[in-house]
Amino acid sequence: MSRIAVASGKGGTGKTTIAVNLARVMPGPVTVMDCDVEEPNVHLFLSPRDLQTEPVGIPVPKINTDLCTVCGECARFCEYNALGDMQTKIVVFNELCHGCGGCTRVCPEGAITEVDRVIGEVSRGKATDNITVITGRMNVGEALSPPVIRAAKAQAVEGTVIVDAPPGTACPFAAAVRGADLVVLVTEPTPFGVHDLGLAAETLAAMNLPFGVVINRSGEGDDTVEEVCHRHGAPLLARIPEDRAIAEAYSRGELLVDALPQYRDAFINLEQRIAEILNASGEES
Repeated sequence: MSRIAVASGKGGTGKTTIAVNLARVMPGPVTVMDCDVEEPNVHLFLSPRDLQTEPVGIPVPKINTDLCTVCGECARFCEYNALGDMQTKIVVFNELCHGCGGCTRVCPEGAITEVDRVIGEVSRGKATDNITVITGRMNVGEALSPPVIRAAKAQAVEGTVIVDAPPGTACPFAAAVRGADLVVLVTEPTPFGVHDLGLAAETLAAMNLPFGVVINRSGEGDDTVEEVCHRHGAPLLARIPEDRAIAEAYSRGELLVDALPQYRDAFINLEQRIAEILNASGEES
């Protein structure tokens, strides 16, 4: 089983377009994981059916006021200020809690237990006989996405896995790409695109994850993207040209390889390039 993460240093580069169309042309069973849990949109293109949904929660502290002496140890321990020492009582700010459980361990009176707080959900459904879609989705107003991403990635899968990662280089990005056999970085040949591609490349290098690059809306400015690839020793996997018809198909929620068959070979070639890199990596190891 291979795990491919499709990511980008910035939003709007066409990451989901690459992920869903790549899944469409791949042979054998494919699982697409939408780990852009703040704004999941893979389902708009692949339309999974018979969804099975389960909640995702994190453990948050509950204070037993009969046992609590307001010593403040828990508040001093918490790096995220999820517990406040108000002198007369300890106040819990659930939205700031990362669910580490440390407060329960440092409390000398055993006054803290944990209760589950739902912060999102993971759904699963079949798009085709060949494609399974797993979608992570945060509840509105929540700020902590990595637990939802991890819950999506923990789902049982078959065949090749394509992870549609959140944009950027922060914790959600790291949680989504971690464990990938190859990361496909999607960029555009603009100053912002090239700058953020560089940041994403540096992050993946620090994580010791192999990656290649796809240029979306290819055209003028490609040479600056190629410079970043050369600097990091990353292969240029594919170029998707600037084409209004692509944007129109996207706006209708259509798969590019079906709506515009002339681009099907580009994604087949991308799939083959990825397979070659993964096979070579397997032989080396």
